[in-house]
Amino acid sequence: MNIIESNIANLPTKHGNFKIKAYKQKNQEHLVLMSENFNSLDIINLRIHSECLTGDVFGSIKCDCQKQLELAIEYIAKNGGLIIYHRQEGRNIGLLNKVNAYSLQDIGKNTIEANLALGFKEDEREYSIVEYILKDLGVKKINILTNNPVKIEFLETLDVEIVERIPTIVEPNCYNKNYLNTKKEQMGHML
Repeated sequence: MNIIESNIANLPTKHGNFKIKAYKQKNQEHLVLMSENFNSLDIINLRIHSECLTGDVFGSIKCDCQKQLELAIEYIAKNGGLIIYHRQEGRNIGLLNKVNAYSLQDIGKNTIEANLALGFKEDEREYSIVEYILKDLGVKKINILTNNPVKIEFLETLDVEIVERIPTIVEPNCYNKNYLNTKKEQMGHML
């Protein structure tokens, strides 16, 4: 695997001070956000956050992404740990196709049906960069901040001990209720 790594830099935020590092894998650039005490922790609180430009940046409430990211940043700022910002937009179908999927959702398809109608699997993400990052940073023991069983299953294949799962539950709204139901009922998310 040909990965290009950045240096580690300081990143002061409204939530606290962090360290940041970037990893380039082919045409995708992933980020890690580490608490300042990251290297002294025995158990790393870990969030693998899948990129969601519409939610994370623009505050879309069609999903729960921004709220989950905010919960994770606040949790890591308080308790220490690591966020991997996994740059695979729209479950790795890309921004253009994600907007097309939104359009299909506007006429009644759910998030899975929309991806399938566009010729994709329900989830196109792959996690090899996550494995690389965890090895690079020497992570061996984690508390995972997730609702997604696929991420847990992936982590269980690695040389990493999962101590605890910490849910990242957010309140549904009238725009994301069907999306969250689909994630729960068809994708097995623990909501």
